[in-house]
Amino acid sequence: MGTASLAATPATPPAAAQSTAKAVPGAPVPAGSPQQASPIHFQFAIYYAGNPATDPMGALRGALGKTSGGPKLLAAMPAPAFVTAPVVFANWNTTTVLKEYRAPSMEMLQRFGRGISREQAEALQKADKALILDFAHPAQQSSLAMQKALQVTLQVARDTNGLLWDEETREVFTPDEWQKRRIDTWAGGVPDVARHTTIHAYRSGDLVRAITLGMAKFGLPDVVVSDFSWSSNRPMGNLVNGFSQAMVEGATLARPGQYDLDLRALKHAAARDPMLANLKPNAAAVARLSLVNGTWENGDPQNRLYEIRFDRYKGPDRYAQQTALLTAAFGADEDGVTRLRHNDELLDASKKAVAQLPRLRDAFAKGLQPGEYILVKAPFTTREGGNEWMWVEVARWNGDAIEGLLKNEPVDVPGLHAGQMVKVSQAKVFDYMRRHADGREEGNETSRIIERMQGAKK
Repeated sequence: MGTASLAATPATPPAAAQSTAKAVPGAPVPAGSPQQASPIHFQFAIYYAGNPATDPMGALRGALGKTSGGPKLLAAMPAPAFVTAPVVFANWNTTTVLKEYRAPSMEMLQRFGRGISREQAEALQKADKALILDFAHPAQQSSLAMQKALQVTLQVARDTNGLLWDEETREVFTPDEWQKRRIDTWAGGVPDVARHTTIHAYRSGDLVRAITLGMAKFGLPDVVVSDFSWSSNRPMGNLVNGFSQAMVEGATLARPGQYDLDLRALKHAAARDPMLANLKPNAAAVARLSLVNGTWENGDPQNRLYEIRFDRYKGPDRYAQQTALLTAAFGADEDGVTRLRHNDELLDASKKAVAQLPRLRDAFAKGLQPGEYILVKAPFTTREGGNEWMWVEVARWNGDAIEGLLKNEPVDVPGLHAGQMVKVSQAKVFDYMRRHADGREEGNETSRIIERMQGAKK
């Protein structure tokens, strides 16, 4: 998902989760607009490792005075019922930052520091001053008011030589990166929402759960998807970002719990075109989404949650339905059957691969890095009693027993579908492929030999 990472974990359940008692987890989301009716509230901040270049409050007043239609500076944030125009409340904190508003750790800044140098990250660990900015505005003014808030915050950071913090997405930016990602990515009054949100993806049980952070800034629900494999990370991220973009552009649900996401209908070219460019020739570019109220987990944003499910597609289980959606929307490589005899070179490569399986099993038991996964090539019995060799992405590995998601569409094995959860024996594994979190791959030598053997036949 581009910047998939372990989710941070707040200490208490979100206020939004506590206050939306009618949002029964698992129930279809209502028809109509997902835009909230109540005023939108969000928080930015500017950190200072040393003394700011100029008085932050003076810089804020100056920036507001130069921003036509910007928020009004108030001495206190009003109750939601009294937010009838864009407002901002500023807290110049020089006493409790290290205790109550500490900057992210070095580890977190490696993941969520945008343009931050190591020197800046180290200095942030000692930052004891921050200008905390609480913005609020009526929901119907979301786009314009958000642009003004982004511009004002940037101007203050530039004038005072500070680093910017987004409380919703839990990211720190240099002013140049804030400009690049948050200011320059609007088109026709519409944001490229992927530049204003993040997706935290992490292992949950045997598979992966992903959730957006930052949609609350637009008065919209954050998006959740569960039980997918790391190898599906990219198309799943595109699905989440595509639906998030559609909501920002004004999407409405014609029926409770259902939305047909048409990637080609997205208005923002920078959000739309990269997705379309990566579609396979057999892609429909439409995903029939099933949407239910998400179940809040520790670390989730303080916001409503819309969870994407896949039961509008056929399949023997939810994993196969999920694969059916991704294949229909984004396309897939056509699977074919290669019929050949296992020669000495191929068997020798397989023997070497099998010798690595105990090491891989130990690595899996210790826990793989976020984004890392292991595939094994195993036999499945065909109608005629032969073997069709297919890849399985490992979800569980106990002794000889391996369970995982089938990554190929079978050609001659009745009752199986790509994406199905299957069981295979380690003793029968023919090869493996391990993809590390940094993109490196190891194994899969037999496939390279087969490709060379096929080329020699042509």
